[in-house]
Amino acid sequence: KKQAEKAVHQKKEQSKTKCRKARRRHINLVAEFNHRQRKNIWLETHIWHAKRFHMVKKWGYCLGNSPTEKSYRACYRAMTKHCLLQDLSYYCCLELKGKENELLKQLARICSIDTGLTFQEACCLSGRFEGSLYLYRADRYPEDMLGPVTFIWKPRDGSENRQLWIWVHPALKQDILRELKAIFQCTEPEEMCITEPVTTSVQEEKQVEAVTSLGSKRKKEDKEGEKAVPVKKIIGDGTRDPFQSYSWVAQTTGIAISDRSMEILRYRLIGPLSHSVLTETLKAASLQTV
Repeated sequence: KKQAEKAVHQKKEQSKTKCRKARRRHINLVAEFNHRQRKNIWLETHIWHAKRFHMVKKWGYCLGNSPTEKSYRACYRAMTKHCLLQDLSYYCCLELKGKENELLKQLARICSIDTGLTFQEACCLSGRFEGSLYLYRADRYPEDMLGPVTFIWKPRDGSENRQLWIWVHPALKQDILRELKAIFQCTEPEEMCITEPVTTSVQEEKQVEAVTSLGSKRKKEDKEGEKAVPVKKIIGDGTRDPFQSYSWVAQTTGIAISDRSMEILRYRLIGPLSHSVLTETLKAASLQTV
């Protein structure tokens, strides 16, 4: 009887948890990175924050809430004397393209000069400064406020077509996007959202399973037989299903609205040395004329 029980215990299923050496392989790390951010999107700085902050899941993202050590004095010292950087990439970016007159005509319906600046303010319209205002439902001011947004125009290039970026909080994105599509009468284009990151992640997992099952062969190979390097991917957007459309066009005016969330990173620098940090970090590119 003891021998029979011993045999049963020996036939237990092997643990699915891989050893540390297997988990730390590059291909497995990338697959784990792509797999764990399916429900809650990770920012580009997620790994850095995850080691130093308590993480919370909000608005479809995984964000750093509070530091794990007492660093409030250090943050205050950086804001007052040095430079403090915040990752605001979870803010959603809505891009508008079209004729300047048509854009200003319709955007005037969802804001009011009584609340401050508008989209047609001279300093903001030139593209030199970023503006902020409160949006309302079309022709409903002062009722039915949607929420605060920030915006920046792309500088003029000599043509009548302009480009505008509107940054909204992820909790307000769907309402504001719905209102923008309504005032510009935009409909969904024929092409749908690019679902390549999702399919690629699934394919990568299958390839990882095939590679680990072989045991001896650890390197992936592409169609040409060369060693393929797995790439970390940001899958979709925390406020939008990856299978939904990401761009809409008005058939009458040609105004295009695009959802650029998680495509344009956004950082905030606070402190007296912010400009010094930027000048030391950013270098002017050399212009090449053809």
